[in-house]
Amino acid sequence: MLIAPDLLWESGRGMTGMGVTLAGGLVTHIAPLARATPDLRVAVLMPGCTDLQVNGGGGVLFNNDPTVDGLERIVAAHQTRGTAEVMATVITDHPDVTETAAQAVIAARTMPGLLGLHIEGPHIALARRGTHDPDAIRPLDARTVDLIAQLRAHDIPVMLTLAPECSDAGLMEQVAATGAILSAGHSDATATQTAAALDAGITCFTHLFNAMPPMTSRAPGIVGAALLSETYCGLIADGIHVDWDMIRIAMAARPVADRMFLVSDAMATVGGPDEFDLYGRTIRVDHGALINAEGALAGAHLDMVTACANIHHHAGVSVAQAIRMATDIPRTVMGLRPRSIVLETPVRDLLALDADMQRIILPDQ
Repeated sequence: MLIAPDLLWESGRGMTGMGVTLAGGLVTHIAPLARATPDLRVAVLMPGCTDLQVNGGGGVLFNNDPTVDGLERIVAAHQTRGTAEVMATVITDHPDVTETAAQAVIAARTMPGLLGLHIEGPHIALARRGTHDPDAIRPLDARTVDLIAQLRAHDIPVMLTLAPECSDAGLMEQVAATGAILSAGHSDATATQTAAALDAGITCFTHLFNAMPPMTSRAPGIVGAALLSETYCGLIADGIHVDWDMIRIAMAARPVADRMFLVSDAMATVGGPDEFDLYGRTIRVDHGALINAEGALAGAHLDMVTACANIHHHAGVSVAQAIRMATDIPRTVMGLRPRSIVLETPVRDLLALDADMQRIILPDQ
């Protein structure tokens, strides 16, 4: 099959006038289209998305099933929705759950589509815990540092979300020294505390605005410090977690381009039933939002292709920038190069979009 994309996204840049041939589940030829007649025209052909915050999918929440089988089901649910690779995310829980999740990722480290492990909590601010279990919250300690060192010894990408005001700077520096990414989130930090955390190794902010105090005229806080920094910030672009105009403001405020990226914060409902259990409580989908019995948000019912389309249609982000935010920038956050479309790239790792940025299923997907 010869595909003619209006825009071919390859190694972090857009190309026009190209043709891509697929056969046997692989890319077999890439060349200028010239006068060839394509079998299929698409608006965009790009590498599949990279999602750095995936709590679950396919009916599985990683905290509830921290196994290789659980990872396989989560990865598969997102791959069938245009995400080529995920950071499996284990949220605040008792240490044995986190450690079991880490061992599962080590065992599954060669699994296609599994990028690494995101440990979100338990070293967070009680006041900004959201739906995280308050009984499992604790300060950053040597146990977590040692666990991250084990993961990094296997060359597994790791992100640790913590509240910097609740974390010892020396321990944060030890984590950063392993090559793991320190991300500030679920935090009540002041702007001054955030600035100090940037010096201690913070290079990212987890779901900007959410589980953070709002900016005020006399207290910019962690959000203001994040926006003014040259550090990476994740966003949940579902129209529920963050207002579209706030995303516009955040994008305009950044002093350096390409520092904003998309995450899904997906839960088990993506590709699964419309409810699941978290800490023994039922979380359900209600008008697109995931809420607990008290009506508080608990993750997102979102995939990356939808997030990419949303930020283009509702926040005025260009198609090219939306693509970068869903593919290249997340990989840059983790110290990785943009993914390429080259000969023998599996079709499952490609994402085709129509003019409305809706996914087109290709043969062998």
